[in-house]
Amino acid sequence: MFYFSPASMSKVLQSCTKPLKDNSSSQLCFVLHLPPFSGGDSSSTTTGSASPVPNSYDSLEGGSYPGTYFTQLLTSNPFPNMSQLSAALGGLSGVPELEVEALRPVNLLQERNLLPHQPLDAPEPNLSADLKKANCSPDTFRCTLTNIPQTQALLNKARLPLGLLLHPFRDLAQLPVITSNTIVRCRSCRTYINPFVSFLDQRRWKCNLCYRVNDVPDEFMYNPVTRSYGEPHKRPEVQNSTVEFIASSDYMLRPPQPAVYLFVLDVSHNAVEGGYLNVFCHTLLENLDKMPGDTRTRVGFITFNSTIHFYNLHESLSQPQMLVVSDIDDIFIPTHDSLLVNLKESRALVRVLLTSLHSMFSQTRETHSALGPALQAAYKLMSPTGGRVSVFQTQLPTLGPGLLQSREDPNQRSSTKGVQHLGPATDFYKKLALDCSGQQIGVDLFLLSSQYSDLASLACMSKFSAGSIFYYPSLHHVHNPAQLDKFQKDLERYLTRKIGFEAVMRIRCTKGLSIHTFHGNFFVRSTDLLSLANINPDSGFAVQMSIEESLADTSLACFQSALLYTSSKGKRRIRVHTLCLPVVSQLSDVYAGADVQAITCLLANMAIDRSISSSLSDARDALMNAVVDSLSAYKNTVSNIQQSGLIAPAALCLFPLYVLALLKQKALRMGTSTKLDERVFAMCEFKSQPLQQIMRAVHPDLYRLDTMSDQGALHLNDCIVPQPHLLHLTAEKLTREGAFLMDCGSVFYLWIGKCCNDVFIRDVLGCPNHASIPPSMVSEAQTFIRHNVTYLLLCVTKVESLTFQSFHLVEDRSESALSYYEFLLHIQQQMSK
Repeated sequence: MFYFSPASMSKVLQSCTKPLKDNSSSQLCFVLHLPPFSGGDSSSTTTGSASPVPNSYDSLEGGSYPGTYFTQLLTSNPFPNMSQLSAALGGLSGVPELEVEALRPVNLLQERNLLPHQPLDAPEPNLSADLKKANCSPDTFRCTLTNIPQTQALLNKARLPLGLLLHPFRDLAQLPVITSNTIVRCRSCRTYINPFVSFLDQRRWKCNLCYRVNDVPDEFMYNPVTRSYGEPHKRPEVQNSTVEFIASSDYMLRPPQPAVYLFVLDVSHNAVEGGYLNVFCHTLLENLDKMPGDTRTRVGFITFNSTIHFYNLHESLSQPQMLVVSDIDDIFIPTHDSLLVNLKESRALVRVLLTSLHSMFSQTRETHSALGPALQAAYKLMSPTGGRVSVFQTQLPTLGPGLLQSREDPNQRSSTKGVQHLGPATDFYKKLALDCSGQQIGVDLFLLSSQYSDLASLACMSKFSAGSIFYYPSLHHVHNPAQLDKFQKDLERYLTRKIGFEAVMRIRCTKGLSIHTFHGNFFVRSTDLLSLANINPDSGFAVQMSIEESLADTSLACFQSALLYTSSKGKRRIRVHTLCLPVVSQLSDVYAGADVQAITCLLANMAIDRSISSSLSDARDALMNAVVDSLSAYKNTVSNIQQSGLIAPAALCLFPLYVLALLKQKALRMGTSTKLDERVFAMCEFKSQPLQQIMRAVHPDLYRLDTMSDQGALHLNDCIVPQPHLLHLTAEKLTREGAFLMDCGSVFYLWIGKCCNDVFIRDVLGCPNHASIPPSMVSEAQTFIRHNVTYLLLCVTKVESLTFQSFHLVEDRSESALSYYEFLLHIQQQMSK
């Protein structure tokens, strides 16, 4: 197996495209950034130091809403009469063929080619055209059921989970940014005005969540886009389901904090020998000016082995000054004035430190790791302001508070008792993370270790402080340069991606619906409020919901997330997403609106929790029971087919396949091949990634490249881009004559058959034939492939060395796991009991 940087992928893409002969017209995309009103920007931005962190941000975004009354929901059309309102908001759009197709019975044992030709899109809610146009993008906000059951009893009959998948801070090409002296919200439930509210007249609007009638402020009568007066229903807040407000001082408990970055670096012998430190220093040097921030940005550095090292970077010094603290049992900060310095003022000293840091420890023989004391020092240093702590660790912590012992026994990986030690060995890291969260400090962990490091314990520092976790189990500058390259590109993305500080996120929903479980990296401050010390565009969240009161009085249900954060430029901002879905009373409609990918991702989050709180075997059983229960409910209540076989509605025909794929993932599979840290990291990925990344990891996309044609091709940027059909993940689809590409989210696999066409090999890999493919190839990295993954490892495999396990061929039998057909027979057997 050979490893390539993504330019090889670029060659694949280039070989599959060709210029158009004619000049096709291009679509124009507009970004709306509204200017401030004549009164100016009312949000206060402070250029001085941030004041101490306040105790509570709960009141800023607005509290939970009290009980309010039900009335008939109205539309967002301006001033309609009641008959128009009733017709417009009938919920379902009257396109029955969509429901009929979603409910079409499929015999899974007979129909083997179930994959669509192209990657599966999110199902469209059955709404009127106007509501569809205004609705939130499924890439941002997605529900497991696009038809919401009227009652909990109806939901229970369907045996499907109700929940939301959110990607609230994702990178957006188009985002309306609104500067206004008044942010219009419901007086009762504090919902932000959105496209699904109703205007009773020019002066009154009705909330779409609690139905409270509110007054329209005078300022809201003016439309800054059209520069006209008297059309509140045409304001950008009411035209777009995703908007961002520049918040006023009412949304602050202190002046907005500056961007503060503290790097905590393992400099033990293990760390230096692996080569990460040198790559880190070079990458940070290259991206120092690209990190989000402004003139107030601060940086600092802590290194550690058996002692803790601070660095005085005061601008008056001629070179950095190292301060060593050896008392790791009672850590203290040697000076508070010059360890976190203004990047602009001390840039020269920061560069000197990064240039010399690797050589300072290149001869070290220190093997111990005092990670716990280093984190305590970071907490004390960052507490006055908050910010982001980036921790780089290469081994098991061995000294001071937070020291850990090895808990992995390779012989017990397939024990009949199940997988042990999925939870933390100590609460030290969780308690520290909660302290950090209270002071608006997010902790990100980079674990770069080929040996067991107890990630189950270490991960708590990021889980509960809204941080990110990165894992490189075999990083070494000599033995595995490909993973070192991946680390370098991941780090570049990490350093330069957008970031939000001191954030909170609240999710509101139509009265009668309730939230009972959150999934992701955060601290739950109240029933519907998440504390996010840091927020980044690569993090996803999941929410489980229930129906507490009947929704029979409404035809629509709405969900709204509001993310209040401080930008790296010191602006307080509120990003709001609103999703609208129809309410249904028939069980068949519930199945017709099932989003199988969202259901799979929510169940994956639930299974991870179950494996930690109970056992891995219980989690696996629960996943299989989810398939059995939902298909049994469909067969017994909706389907009228009497034939034998395993019957599923078309909307859920991929459900058994996705669950089988889940059961074969590192996080949930059985067998001896999965190391404990690798399993825990896979669990962390499921709990913190957005839906698109989870699904590519669970069920990758497989294509054949060497036989592509222009049939069904896309015309993009004056090029023809062929659209090869998706293939089932089985060895039956691989041939010696073909070239196959698998997209796993963060990794591409390119399999070259022994008899593959020489022209294809030459055009894509630059080699004359299959036999001449060298043992290693190096190319420049490209960053255009996917917006939230800047580096995709490309693994090129020749037919002689093909290992089906590495290819994620989930439909084939694998270590202690059934094939897809065997799994279907098992499900059928369980249903017949």
